[in-house]
Amino acid sequence: MDSFKGKNILITGASSGIGEGLVHELAFQGAHLILLARRKDRLDSLAAKLKQRYPNIKIHICVADVSSDESINLAVREAIAQQGELDVVIANAGFGVAGEVLDLSIEDYRRQFETNVFGVLRTVQQTGPSLKKTKGRLAIVGSVNGYVALPGISAYAMSKFSVRALCDALYHELRPFSISVTHIAPGFVVSEIRRVNNQGKLKSKSKDPIPMWLQMPVALASKKIVRAILLRKRERVLTGHGWWIVKLYRFFPEAVFIMVKFFKIKARLEPTQ
Repeated sequence: MDSFKGKNILITGASSGIGEGLVHELAFQGAHLILLARRKDRLDSLAAKLKQRYPNIKIHICVADVSSDESINLAVREAIAQQGELDVVIANAGFGVAGEVLDLSIEDYRRQFETNVFGVLRTVQQTGPSLKKTKGRLAIVGSVNGYVALPGISAYAMSKFSVRALCDALYHELRPFSISVTHIAPGFVVSEIRRVNNQGKLKSKSKDPIPMWLQMPVALASKKIVRAILLRKRERVLTGHGWWIVKLYRFFPEAVFIMVKFFKIKARLEPTQ
């Protein structure tokens, strides 16, 4: 199989950023899509464009919040009833809480984990039985910050470290069922995540703090992610700088600490007003 034509694929966080990019790439390949996100207006608009461009694919919209047990459980059940068993699940939904440890509340950390960690866990647990039936593929979107934690994003980095640990465990647990697990670790990709505040609300007029020349186009990132899932890769680190940072941390972790300290590097995740 060199594409996902005719396969049922569920994507969380499908209404923007990497999620939306994956939707377009998979629709181009002829996959049948289940789009899950909180913003109904965006899902409706995206689905309308896809149906016009790709009339032969099936599209099912799930307006749901991965931070809610009831919401994600109901959405997955309805999707499977509508579309059939799942061949691929991409747990992509997430956002970033920014701020120094002493300035954040426990509630800030809890909110971060509800979406980025427990949201992924809910998605995995609800879709796992279906993937067992199809011997399918599971992909979980983490981050380069799942390897390297920087000042100013402890909550986000903690959540992505947890996601990486979950992927490692799932890789072994799901292998007997012929389900592949692919950990996706993006560096800077064109996305709205840096224009979303600590409450998960988009600040549409905010400026992205990361210069565009450092960001990988979402279309290119999506092609690389889809290819990795297709080949059942264990991990795919995206962007050149992300790849080098992960390699450096794996083999020379002390060097990363020295660089952060010497250059006074602080993550710029929060939206600029």
